[in-house]
Amino acid sequence: MKRRSPLELYTDTARRAAAPVIRSYSTSFGLATRMFPARCRTDIGTIYALVRVADEIVDGTAGEAGLDASTQRRALDELEAETERAVASGFSANLVVHAFAEVARRARIEPELTRDFFASMRRDLDEVAFDEEEYRRYVHGSAEVVGLMCLRVFLAGRAPTPDAEAVLEEGAARLGAAFQKVNFLRDLGHDRAELSRSYLPELREHGLTEASKAAVVADIRSDLDAARAAVRVLPGDCRRPVLLATAFFAELLRRIERTPAEQLAARRISVPNAVKLALAARWRLLPVGGRR
Repeated sequence: MKRRSPLELYTDTARRAAAPVIRSYSTSFGLATRMFPARCRTDIGTIYALVRVADEIVDGTAGEAGLDASTQRRALDELEAETERAVASGFSANLVVHAFAEVARRARIEPELTRDFFASMRRDLDEVAFDEEEYRRYVHGSAEVVGLMCLRVFLAGRAPTPDAEAVLEEGAARLGAAFQKVNFLRDLGHDRAELSRSYLPELREHGLTEASKAAVVADIRSDLDAARAAVRVLPGDCRRPVLLATAFFAELLRRIERTPAEQLAARRISVPNAVKLALAARWRLLPVGGRR
């Protein structure tokens, strides 16, 4: 058995350290990730780990630790700078960053994607009451680029045709956007009361009514439809877990849609774990067609 080099051992340790983050913070993504093939399962987890660390800086955890807004901004800036250095050099003393950098270098995740991501995270440190343009820019950086990062992992070592690549790019971006928009509706009360954020321009303009909620839901359904259409072009071993993650969020959206508008700000809608497990079992058995 070939002995691993110090860097190989360190990288393997970093990947193992990043892997539990997705299971600790997201039941839905954790379940879906377990269905990915071994070639990309850990890679997706390392992307999620970096995203989660950035989220914790801006979404209250750092504040609970006593960091004021300027210190949080500095911590986020340092995380971004460390990520860029690690992707360029191949090493970081931060295990989560090192694991992400190894994936980014191997899967060719463009620096523009990480820069757009950190720009959106930085936006959360200011008052959030988006107009339509700010909203689109924020969703791109906070969610669409994450979908595109995952797509880079799915396609590593593969060369789709230009037409197929265009379909996949749109599908990955819109799936990431759909997940984020569902979260905006789910976390509406918390975002407003605890974080003073109002992400959805539709609700800012018209208030939370059945009509404004329906408009947001219709937008999300359009994103999900576009994402599902792209799944048939994915490598065959990635289709099922992507469809499972989509099913989790479609179920959450269905429950949000059934909840009266006046209750959305007062309660956080969720999908029970038993329902998630049932969905996971169903998608393990269903055939998933399309090109290999």
